[in-house]
Amino acid sequence: MVRDDGKRNFALREGDGDEQSVFSGNTPRQAALKAARRLDPAGSEDAADETELRLREKGTDKVHIYDGWAWEETAPDNKPDWMPDEITEANVSKKGIEHLDE
Repeated sequence: MVRDDGKRNFALREGDGDEQSVFSGNTPRQAALKAARRLDPAGSEDAADETELRLREKGTDKVHIYDGWAWEETAPDNKPDWMPDEITEANVSKKGIEHLDE
């Protein structure tokens, strides 16, 4: 379901079908990137392990499946004062879409 501001809500599904977290974004990829930033970050992008992320679009039976990984990186020189020196970066790769039978 699309909200008034154009964003959609996506629930992060665990292996047992439990949905603990909800991420919003204009696209499923945007929500997947937000979910990937919560993964345990590696020291570099090359060292990061891929984790499968399953995001169910609220109001539909679609489950968007991504591989996501996160790593720590030094913040840019022009960072705002509130930003820490080390930040978590993330990336995702789409694997496909499944439809729930429930």
